[in-house]
Amino acid sequence: MKNAIVRSLARIAAVAAVTLATGLPAWAQPKDVVIGVLYPLSGPTAQAGVDSKAATELAVEIVNGRYDLDLPLARTQGLPNLGGAKVRLVTVDHQGKPELGQSEAERLITQEKVAALYGAYHSSVSATASQVAERYGIPYFSGESSSPSLHRRGFKWFFRSSPHDEHFSTAMFEFIREFQAKKGVKLPTVSLFYEDTLFGSDSAKVQEQLATQQGYKVVEKIAYRSRGTSLTVEVQRLKAGNASVLLPTGYTSDAILFVKTARELEYNLPMVIAQDAGYIESDFVAGVGKDADGIMSRSVFSLDLAAKKPMVARINAMYKAKMNKDLNDNTSRSFTGMIVLLDAINRAGSTDPEAIRKALLATDMKPDQMIMPWKGVKFDPATGQNELGTPLMTQWRGGQLKIVWPFELASADVLYPLPKWAERK
Repeated sequence: MKNAIVRSLARIAAVAAVTLATGLPAWAQPKDVVIGVLYPLSGPTAQAGVDSKAATELAVEIVNGRYDLDLPLARTQGLPNLGGAKVRLVTVDHQGKPELGQSEAERLITQEKVAALYGAYHSSVSATASQVAERYGIPYFSGESSSPSLHRRGFKWFFRSSPHDEHFSTAMFEFIREFQAKKGVKLPTVSLFYEDTLFGSDSAKVQEQLATQQGYKVVEKIAYRSRGTSLTVEVQRLKAGNASVLLPTGYTSDAILFVKTARELEYNLPMVIAQDAGYIESDFVAGVGKDADGIMSRSVFSLDLAAKKPMVARINAMYKAKMNKDLNDNTSRSFTGMIVLLDAINRAGSTDPEAIRKALLATDMKPDQMIMPWKGVKFDPATGQNELGTPLMTQWRGGQLKIVWPFELASADVLYPLPKWAERK
């Protein structure tokens, strides 16, 4: 009798220990942890969504398996603090439509019972989907959406690992200032050219403020209809304005259409610095070929980083085996954001939303734990924005994005001014 009581007490103590360590009763350990992922898998930006989906799947593959990589959870199988539970993604197609993203977010929460939402590439979709997450009290994690307004809504459940467009635009003007000093040239005027959704309008607002504050004349500020079929009138205006620097913000089909129209109308641009998105996608280069050469973009990633971070090459090889293409600025952020989220869930030891939220707030990921050139990942407790993300400037050269700034990290000199269309072969 005494031995039975001792064994019973031992079992109770063991259950209590597991409960304290994980936040869940031992019998409630989940077999898998379900994450709802929202991306555009059809429509004009489908390729970006498909590529980012593959990047999140690679992150899950690494976490669920066992790999000799200096990433959180890579050397264990599953989520150790949840009894080795495996991660399962449920990915939906929002087609780039905010209203569809909103309804799919609700379905993922109420029907799929996800532990968190992840996505959504389009800032406009992240805006609506994260509103749903906020209402239900579920973490919403953005790896790529870059509109500054997203983290300034006073939301409790929104988190973003990537820098946002205010960071990026500030870096653009820092680059312009340093480039002028280094090369002894003057770039006194800028033109803003942006698609008319949340992404473009937020980007242009910040860029106009920065230009005005720093003494640049804004020659043109042109909003165009996203996914339109003609940019002739807009490009004619840009050509007439003849600014020293063009700052375009747009998705892939818009970026391709702009370059083709600029060539057709012989709008010769001396310097172009894009707000990422469509201007860094492989489909963009496929669409315009060598005409991409010389176009710059703010970035957070380049394969050039492999020289200093060997893990970059290893992760890229794994991604390329899946997709037959390299990681880029968007997919590297998709991959990294998912790793950050899963690390937090593991540290929470629970799928309880509040436990995950607190673990995200306690995140302190170091530079050697990621493929990005960031100082780390640490979230502002008031906004959920990573405070340690750092931008780069890259430039298309021979089908590759080369780092051109900061100058101490550069793998190529800035091509300036851009060759005239008539001089290109």
